[in-house]
Amino acid sequence: MKFSEMTYTRPDIDGARAALQDILRRIESAESAAAQIAAVEALNVFEGHLGTMATLASIRHSIDTRDAYYDAENDFIDEHMPLLEEDVQRINRALLASPHRAALEEKYGKVFFLDLELAARSFTPEMVEPMQRENKLSSEYQKLYASAVVEFDGKQLPLPKLGPYKQSPDRATRRRAYETEAAFFDAHREQLDALYDALVKVRTEQGRMLGYENYIPLGYDRMGRNCYGPAKVAAFRAQIADALVPLVAKVKAAQEKRLGVDKLKLYDDVLLFPDGNPTPRGTADDILAAGLAMYRSMSPETAEFIEFMYDNELLDVLSKDGKAPGGYCTEIYDHRAPFIFSNFNGTAGDVDVLTHEAGHAFAAFRAMKKGYPRRLMTPTMDGAETHSMSMEFLTSPYHHLFFGDATARYEIAHAEEALTFLPYGCMVDEFQHVMYEDPTLTPEQRNAVWLELEKKYRPWMDYDALPFYGRGALWQRQLHIYLYPLYYIDYCMAQTMAFQFWTLYLRAPQEAWTRYLAFVDQGGSRTFEELVRGAGLRLPYDEGAVRAIGAEVGDWLAAHE
Repeated sequence: MKFSEMTYTRPDIDGARAALQDILRRIESAESAAAQIAAVEALNVFEGHLGTMATLASIRHSIDTRDAYYDAENDFIDEHMPLLEEDVQRINRALLASPHRAALEEKYGKVFFLDLELAARSFTPEMVEPMQRENKLSSEYQKLYASAVVEFDGKQLPLPKLGPYKQSPDRATRRRAYETEAAFFDAHREQLDALYDALVKVRTEQGRMLGYENYIPLGYDRMGRNCYGPAKVAAFRAQIADALVPLVAKVKAAQEKRLGVDKLKLYDDVLLFPDGNPTPRGTADDILAAGLAMYRSMSPETAEFIEFMYDNELLDVLSKDGKAPGGYCTEIYDHRAPFIFSNFNGTAGDVDVLTHEAGHAFAAFRAMKKGYPRRLMTPTMDGAETHSMSMEFLTSPYHHLFFGDATARYEIAHAEEALTFLPYGCMVDEFQHVMYEDPTLTPEQRNAVWLELEKKYRPWMDYDALPFYGRGALWQRQLHIYLYPLYYIDYCMAQTMAFQFWTLYLRAPQEAWTRYLAFVDQGGSRTFEELVRGAGLRLPYDEGAVRAIGAEVGDWLAAHE
């Protein structure tokens, strides 16, 4: 079914509570494992339908945040969906206490119960009201960001469309683009500071309701981390700082020399070649057509997937006024349909969307075809981001469809950007840990933490006293810091996985694809550690893993510069 034909109906919250309570009664009164499994299957169908309605409202709201109808529906979902959490948690606890647990575990696997345990300890009924406040604050930030329209070169542009100007070969143009972006954030400084302060405090409030000192243990549970905790994350960040930052510093020094500048500034950071970064050829429609050709040729599995996506118009990728920033993939469960959202702006990032977000969508398509229960469709986000980041590299034989004679330069740029992302991603994660460890920090203190972390993770970075950036507020343009706390490290974990799939692909393409497909096809039925070990790869936080992985990527870059 085409996306435009999918019907949205506002969820009946009272009816939903009654349905969940009925499922709970069925689970508690089940006299056999078969009866309890039937109740779990009914729960899967019900949660899938409810999730479908919430997802349709969210997608249509993000496509046009000015649409009054879906703005109201999004607010309704934010306010009322937490009211169902208590009933869901009662079901979770009943399943955990089931006398038929062995049979259920045989049917659904141990991860099903690991995730139930995380969910059960992540909620108390008193949290409903602060969860509603958190949702409202998150929506306020998203709407504020989406409202950003700036004047540049006589045009009114949403912020994503500054992207090409930030990559202009003309240094003065790049600086002006950053200054223009900064002016928006500075104009809304008080609102942005207040929103983040309120979000930190409302999340801390929820953590303390569960008996924690701060939000971090709850945040890890909400991220579904079922095989590692803060200690392993800290060890991974330490490896990045120790082993990778020096390597990236060499890459940035080579970029500085390539550009012919005395010292890299912030507005030089994303320009990798003096005559401009490689950009995809043609229009947005040409890029989409090339994406269709790529996935048709890549494998029978990807061909089936991309035909479904394009036939059902499950992509909205053009940047336009009122559209929420960023990009994402989500799933519309009732229709067994992934959906890709982005903001094309004429840069290589447009192609990255068709590889990164399509990696998510491909995994969701496969999981839904295989009939995984909704709760086991997707692994934890480290695994899910491995799907997408690996796809960026496994599609490399087809990048010429987008870049033509600039393909080699794109490959270098892509590898450099992926490598230099890792210190930034770890900086975002450590910043968030500090924020939630001390929720009393003032806006000025938060900015000071960011500037101090720049010295640790990106010592080459020079803000050149630009407004907004120079005062250490760059983090406010990172959606995840406001909307998805403690998520960002998953990208870093996944990037080290993607590098391993890529370097394997360079040696043995078919083996790499076979292993990747097996990784994807397990959905959320395995922990991250099990998925990684099963693929024969190294865990990111294994001792020495970052140094070894970084060396392979560094060698490739040295050979292709």
